[in-house]
Amino acid sequence: MDFEPTARSRELQERLTAFMEERVLPAEAVYERQLRESGDPHFHPPVMEELKAEARRRGLWNLFHPDPAYGPGLTCAEYAPLAEISGRSHIAPEAINCAAPDTGNMEVLTRFGTEEQKARWLRPLLDGEIRSAFAMTEPDVASSDATNIRLRIERDRDEYVLNGRKWWTSGAMRERCAVFIVMGRTDPDAPPYRQQSMILVPRDTPGVRIVRNLPVFGYTDPEGHAEVVFEDVRVPASNLIGGEGDGFMIAQARLGPGRVHHCMRAIGAAELALEALCRRAVSRTTFGAPVATRGNVLDWIAEARIEIEMARLLTLKTAWLIDTVGNRRARTEIAAIKVAAPNIALKVIDRAIQVHGGGGVSDDFPLARLYAGMRTLRLADGPDEVHKLSIARRELRRHVAEAEAASAAAPP
Repeated sequence: MDFEPTARSRELQERLTAFMEERVLPAEAVYERQLRESGDPHFHPPVMEELKAEARRRGLWNLFHPDPAYGPGLTCAEYAPLAEISGRSHIAPEAINCAAPDTGNMEVLTRFGTEEQKARWLRPLLDGEIRSAFAMTEPDVASSDATNIRLRIERDRDEYVLNGRKWWTSGAMRERCAVFIVMGRTDPDAPPYRQQSMILVPRDTPGVRIVRNLPVFGYTDPEGHAEVVFEDVRVPASNLIGGEGDGFMIAQARLGPGRVHHCMRAIGAAELALEALCRRAVSRTTFGAPVATRGNVLDWIAEARIEIEMARLLTLKTAWLIDTVGNRRARTEIAAIKVAAPNIALKVIDRAIQVHGGGGVSDDFPLARLYAGMRTLRLADGPDEVHKLSIARRELRRHVAEAEAASAAAPP
């Protein structure tokens, strides 16, 4: 395993860092002002289109996409450091067309979409002309177990009819969201992991009703997290992605690289928080001495550096495994980073808030919003407990087999 970045990854890191410093970070205040002045929490600030045009001009577009026909064709390990850099700004991922859920949706369409689906939806997504949403979680069941999904997708001649309710449908609130990828149940009588399918549903299809946006700790994400009702929604049968019963398999394929992206962005957020903590600690004085001289603060700083490095190394190892042996054989590591990275980031952010005092929980600093967004990552794409359960089961599997073999070989 070699953690030395490739030449093209190193070169893109330098270009992306320059773009962040020269254009993205200065644009954050403009973005927030335009959003605030619009009076619409889901308004699309014009400065974003300026950033996107500049990103394309600089060759910093669709960096996540592994297919060279659609982007630079980076491996997961090559893209991971770029995701960390973009994680230092809440507007950077969209500026370079590497924002969730579009990234996962684009990979799904690339791998499993028909040529017609790619022409109608993938191409505009790759060009940044539209956005998309992913509808999987449901309010009426424990969606940490995807086999619980109840939304029905029923065949009616040359159409499918959808009925059900989703929530936390990321990306659905802006008018620029043109299409949903919806996961639902096509065959309740099939084996548990063959009951679900995925289908494309244009946002303006009759019967699709956006009920409300769901704020996170009082914060409203511009892209939104929507509760959506599907009432007798009819779409062409050709909108099905893959075949009936392929939904769970497609979801697993979608989530592997996506978790690396999320976790590396979390590490970028943790680095941002650590820098803020250190700056505050050296600039504030309490009881006649800088905060940075306090033993507990020094301990926090040291622990943060150690934990961030551990999380980064584990995530880079996971990216390397995805590239070399595939998602399936990297399942333990994929689950592990999904637990480790958000928890470590939250710990660093929380301590940065503490060092900032009352200011840390206000909107005068980015830490409160950073914490709110990062806390959701312990639930998004599966809660910590589900990932820990899968890790523990795989750890025990060999020992259970050994115990059963020893028991069978023992004399009566």
